[in-house]
Amino acid sequence: MKKTTLMTMAVALCCLTAIGQNRPRPTSPAGAPQSSNTPPAAGPNAVNRPPSTGPKAYKQVITEKAITQKGLFNVHKVEERYFLEIPDSLLGRDILVVNRISKAAAGVRAGMTGYAGDQIGDNVIRFEKGPSQRIFLKSISFSERATDTLGMFSSVLNSSLQPIVASFDIKAFHPDSLKKTNASVIDVQDYFNGDNDIFFFDSGTKRSLSLGNALPDRSYIQEIKAFDGNVEVRTVKTYMKMPSQQPGPQQGATGPLTYELNSSMVILPKTPMKPRYFDPRVGYFATGYVDFDANPQGVKRISMITRWRLEPKPEDREKYLRGELVEPAKPIIFYIDPATPKKWVPYLIQGVNDWQAAFERAGFKNAIMAKEAPKDKNWSIDDASHNAIVYKPSDIPNASGPHVHDPRSGEIMETHVNWYHNVMSLVRSWYTIQAAAIDPRARKTTFDDQLMGQLIRFVSSHEIGHTLGLRHNYGSSSTVPVENLRNKVWLEKNGHTPSIMDYARFNYVAQPEDNITEKGIFPRIGDYDMWAIEWGYKWMPQFATPKDESAYLSKWIIDKTSSNKRLWFGTETDPSDPRSQNEDLGDNAMLASSYGIKNLKRLLPNIITWTREPNTDYSEARSIYTELVNQYGRYMGHVTKNVGGIYSSPKTVEQSGKQFMNVPAQRQREAVSFLNRELFSTPKWLINQNLIAEAGVDPVSSIRNVQGTTLARLQNPTTLMKLINAEGTSSTPTYKTQDLFKDLRTGIWSELNTHSTIDLYRRNLQKLYVENLAALMKSPAAAPTGMPQAGPRQIDPTLYDISSIARAELVSLKSAITKAIPASSGMSKYHLQDILVRINGYLKKEA
Repeated sequence: MKKTTLMTMAVALCCLTAIGQNRPRPTSPAGAPQSSNTPPAAGPNAVNRPPSTGPKAYKQVITEKAITQKGLFNVHKVEERYFLEIPDSLLGRDILVVNRISKAAAGVRAGMTGYAGDQIGDNVIRFEKGPSQRIFLKSISFSERATDTLGMFSSVLNSSLQPIVASFDIKAFHPDSLKKTNASVIDVQDYFNGDNDIFFFDSGTKRSLSLGNALPDRSYIQEIKAFDGNVEVRTVKTYMKMPSQQPGPQQGATGPLTYELNSSMVILPKTPMKPRYFDPRVGYFATGYVDFDANPQGVKRISMITRWRLEPKPEDREKYLRGELVEPAKPIIFYIDPATPKKWVPYLIQGVNDWQAAFERAGFKNAIMAKEAPKDKNWSIDDASHNAIVYKPSDIPNASGPHVHDPRSGEIMETHVNWYHNVMSLVRSWYTIQAAAIDPRARKTTFDDQLMGQLIRFVSSHEIGHTLGLRHNYGSSSTVPVENLRNKVWLEKNGHTPSIMDYARFNYVAQPEDNITEKGIFPRIGDYDMWAIEWGYKWMPQFATPKDESAYLSKWIIDKTSSNKRLWFGTETDPSDPRSQNEDLGDNAMLASSYGIKNLKRLLPNIITWTREPNTDYSEARSIYTELVNQYGRYMGHVTKNVGGIYSSPKTVEQSGKQFMNVPAQRQREAVSFLNRELFSTPKWLINQNLIAEAGVDPVSSIRNVQGTTLARLQNPTTLMKLINAEGTSSTPTYKTQDLFKDLRTGIWSELNTHSTIDLYRRNLQKLYVENLAALMKSPAAAPTGMPQAGPRQIDPTLYDISSIARAELVSLKSAITKAIPASSGMSKYHLQDILVRINGYLKKEA
């Protein structure tokens, strides 16, 4: 979805004056900014209108037939036309526009986009008076700022003129006097009846849904409703569908598509909340801007965390500062979509209320809660003044927790959590694969409501965490010793990961004999979550500026994390740190995965029994087998990331210790040894004759896929380059590229020394190994001239030692195969002869 453009001014109280484009300008006698009288050029969102005849008397425009609603803007409906009454006090004020699908077109989806409740755009706008008795609508960006009125301020002002996206003739003034106006009446009928990316689909979402032009004869305004802090615009839009570029039944299809859309105009605070600066040591989403003043010899990117405005009520401020728990002036309230199946509502509510304890750490009681939606015909789930958990009857197995924030300060304004119905199948599969060995309740195709309810509660808590501003903490589970994951007493107290924001689903390490209860299997809000909410939401009025506040918060991080490693944040975006991985557990991937594999071995022989249902086929058994293989592949991935791994711990100059450190050589050898033992030595336990005969599973392809994916990561130029760099920069012995290939050859080509039969699975593996080596002697395919490169730049192995080592490995392998062929027979001999021909070809071609 389109994100609100980044940041803005905070006012003088927050030690930031207004951004350049908001600085007052000289005005004409009539009160309008001095400007050319030339009308704005027509554009794609222009509205065709007859020449203006000037404002009329108020009662001539807003007649006795008018149906009027009072609110942020007074809304008038006169016969079939809608008018907005814009108070002068709101001219120049920042207004957040949030657009959502209220009712979706039948049968049209693009991944997770296109459902009722989906956000399809957001913008910040301002209404301003223009020349010739007009009101201009501007789209506002806060991506660049300066506060020095004698320096960069004027330059930023001159380079940041905000675009006028629409112009409206003033039809009347209110009160009915041209000399003492306090509101301007504009006709918005044509603008809202048309199509634009301010109030409807943004261009990206439109493309993803293959929507063309709106059809005006089949589009109309359903209603416009006024509230104290917002105005809601409900429209019906019919678009011509364009041929889709995505394969599937909709590809090439055209025709009309009708949506009901809801656009919310929400007034942003006149005084923005005091920002809290982002720190990479605590996992918050951030928004930011380029500051031209922060660096006197350049520019600086300022990042602010996104969070709700939680402040004590005025009468409770002294209590708060004394350390007493107080209720916030405005609590965070989530409403449950009335369309949600009733039996799941209590669990969704509990998933929200579970966060109350975290906010108590920040000094607030009853700061967050969930309620059922009011039974009030005027209450709407689309209203942007409400936060909601939206139920979507979709086959997509997912949930998400986006939020909309004030780009000037990072203040979260509202959120709609998306709960797709089929997320239940996803969590059921997770729980079956990861917990069936230790929880008998997971040994059937349909879970009882209590178990499924607790799974929904966990998903709810995780997604609510995102709406509070928290990112995934992939590193949290790495702070837990693996053996503690089998300790019932320890788990009951601490849980299996310190953060529900980790992707550490369920405790797959625990063994049946450990007798672990649900408290030791399920994720829950933990130590890190409590700490992160305290860090982000603690009210600190003693600091006048966010800069002063950030110095205190930085010291707080150092003090707290140095004494409690469970508060460590490991980002979800680090490709090199093996501590920060999704779906993993514990501080040693090899040991944790060994326990996980033991449980998979217990599960696999029971798949047919546990999925058997009367009058059904074996599709569920096939599905569970696939999920089991995928889980096995995840274990291999967790181990593989240790090879060439780099521990990364963001620090400031005040902290001791290293920020970057190579994974110790012994840990990397342990990882490759594990892979040789558990993966490259054929995992024959995956070959189950009952599953092959009854469910038609394909272990040959399954095993080859896992082995191929793992080998590709180990023999990837990026992994090998990290090993080479470590060797060239480390003052201690490292695990070298040559060591990796030697260890792999020992495991993958052991038959060359023992002269034992090479089975089908090993032949597949050995072919993959040689193909990967051959690829390391070539430059990556160059992109066509003039075409931008997608993704990170590929490493050219021929520019480094990578290709040299690969060639040496092929030469050594050729010698060993040549010696082994005479002692081989049958398919083993044919295979080795084929490999030898391939190696000769690769060496000759690249000579």
